[in-house]
Amino acid sequence: MSIQIGPIKTRNRVFLAPLSGVTDEPFRAVAHDYGAGLVVSEMVASEELVRARPDMVRRALGAEKLKPFVIQLAGREPRWMTEGTKAAQDLGADMIDINMGCPAKQVTGGLSGSALMRDLDHAVKLIEATVEAARVPVTLKMRLGWDHQSMNAPELARRAETAGVQMITVHGRTRCQYYGGKADWAAIRAVKELIKIPLIANGDGHSADDARAMLEASRADGVMIGRGSYGRPWWPGVIANQLDPGSGCEEPSLAAEMLIVAAHHQQMLLTYGHGLGNRIARKHLGWAIMRLEERGLLAAADGILWRQRILTSRDNAYVGRSIFQLYGSLQVVRAEAA
Repeated sequence: MSIQIGPIKTRNRVFLAPLSGVTDEPFRAVAHDYGAGLVVSEMVASEELVRARPDMVRRALGAEKLKPFVIQLAGREPRWMTEGTKAAQDLGADMIDINMGCPAKQVTGGLSGSALMRDLDHAVKLIEATVEAARVPVTLKMRLGWDHQSMNAPELARRAETAGVQMITVHGRTRCQYYGGKADWAAIRAVKELIKIPLIANGDGHSADDARAMLEASRADGVMIGRGSYGRPWWPGVIANQLDPGSGCEEPSLAAEMLIVAAHHQQMLLTYGHGLGNRIARKHLGWAIMRLEERGLLAAADGILWRQRILTSRDNAYVGRSIFQLYGSLQVVRAEAA
């Protein structure tokens, strides 16, 4: 099942969520190649993008590899959302997503992200400025509200649709919850009851069973997978395929997974250089090891040893060899390769 966002038709209804420090170009490229219905950039600060701050420009790259190419913008001033939208389009954006959901203190302290849910009139001004400047569809990501005393996602969604937003994503927590507790998928349903544009549910989606439960509880049109993709950027495509066979990808064998992880590592080195790339790769490789442990394929004690070996070395060639040796140490991989 696809989702229509203005003129853009997604290939399925399972998307990769924007995650600062995670969904960079190499990560999104893997998710895209393995069947995610849509991939969204890390949050890009609109003013800093216009001012061409290198890290923000790097976050907004990838138009030649990813189609449709979605850039998520954050900001607190209409002027910069306008100019940021223009800059994002110049970089090839096929869609602009507005961030009104980030709970991080460094973002909300600057009156951006989910802090905007405390002032819906100002939030709508930012939405209107973005839509007016955009030649492409504009979407919006938010939370249920600032806290449980102000669960105003339905009202913001209604006003955003009136302003021209063409898809809404709601994370089933308030800002004050951060990532604690359990996402309230049923609370998202109140948004669906007020809008006609597509609604995407987000929060605590780790499996196809979770996705089915999210869709049932929220009545959303699709789901967005965030932390469930840590260590396995191909996972949104796998969930999509399990929901709607043929729309995503089969779960890779461990032998195939080994090649994906190794290629992802190499791409991070090419993107960031060998020093910075080595440091950035550590969290991704650490998550990959965690996933092997979760599946019972790697004992906890062995996981500790492999982390020490892979995540502390500055020798990228050694790290690359160690990825193959890690997977090669798993009996099931040896059996698949035989």
